[in-house]
Amino acid sequence: MKPIDFRSDTVTKPTAAMRRAMAEADVGDDIYGEDPTVRRLEERIAEVLGLPAALYVPSGTQANQIAMGLHCRQGDEVIAEANSHIFHYESGALSGLWGVQPAPLPGSHGLVSAEQVTAAVRTDFVGPRSRLLSLENTHNRSGGRVWPLALFRSVVEAGRKAGLAVHLDGARLFNAAVATGMPASAWASLTDSTAVCFSKGLGAPVGSAILGSREFIEEARRLRKRLGGAMRQVGILAAGALYALEHNVERLAEDHVHARRLAAGLAELPGVTVVPGQVETNMVVAEFPLPVREMLGKLASHGVLAGSTGTGPHTVRLVTHLDVSSADIDEGLTRIRRALAG
Repeated sequence: MKPIDFRSDTVTKPTAAMRRAMAEADVGDDIYGEDPTVRRLEERIAEVLGLPAALYVPSGTQANQIAMGLHCRQGDEVIAEANSHIFHYESGALSGLWGVQPAPLPGSHGLVSAEQVTAAVRTDFVGPRSRLLSLENTHNRSGGRVWPLALFRSVVEAGRKAGLAVHLDGARLFNAAVATGMPASAWASLTDSTAVCFSKGLGAPVGSAILGSREFIEEARRLRKRLGGAMRQVGILAAGALYALEHNVERLAEDHVHARRLAAGLAELPGVTVVPGQVETNMVVAEFPLPVREMLGKLASHGVLAGSTGTGPHTVRLVTHLDVSSADIDEGLTRIRRALAG
């Protein structure tokens, strides 16, 4: 029985067309700035997101942490929603790499208000210096929640008024763009720096980009080297990211449709609690009757792979992506029903 893999949109495999693009990529030594495919990718993603310059890096974590290292100094503080990726999934890099302190704000489904940001900024000389506001769109731990643009703009303005730089962890920013019908630049162009990932919903095997001013990206190049992220003939990988950017953005709408269908089906199963109307992008968060570890094991025994948000003892996350078809949604629901009955 072939597993249906809902663990994450990071599990996708490159398509045959993407593999051909990678195999045929024109390459050079990127540390010398001589890889034409990398240069083309960086120019294209900067154009799409409305920021002056971009740098290709191996991972979303590295993209975020380059931003943390450039915006902050030791002893500074980063303000972000309490369930942000930078706090939970980056191996303590804020403190381990940069000596930076987190300032978590309690959010509502991953969102915070302008008033919260204003109130969080330090004004005394005995505490850490509030230096950076980091926002996440879509919000991973909140089930792919999209930042409403008007709210995002007001929060950014509050941060700037308080003297903060603003970073956007936009690992799934294109999911937000497709879900709302607005360009990804609507959010990214408001920031000092934005990170986007090519290896999640867009389906590339490797890579992210960090974007900002040309001066910011020149310094980012130095930090990428320090973190071991500078590579040589990396156009082979960048070609996959470029193909994803040109071919796999609009198809994200299919993932969103599949996620809503999955949520609607789960809502009909006994013992499962889910609110289909809260599914905005490609993530479904549901409460199952068994504790997470036990439930995931039971699902796996029936050929369904899922994950956890880490936000509740019974909370299971299921993510749709380009390797999950409409037929897989139907079959997945059948298998989940059997798992619950068994």
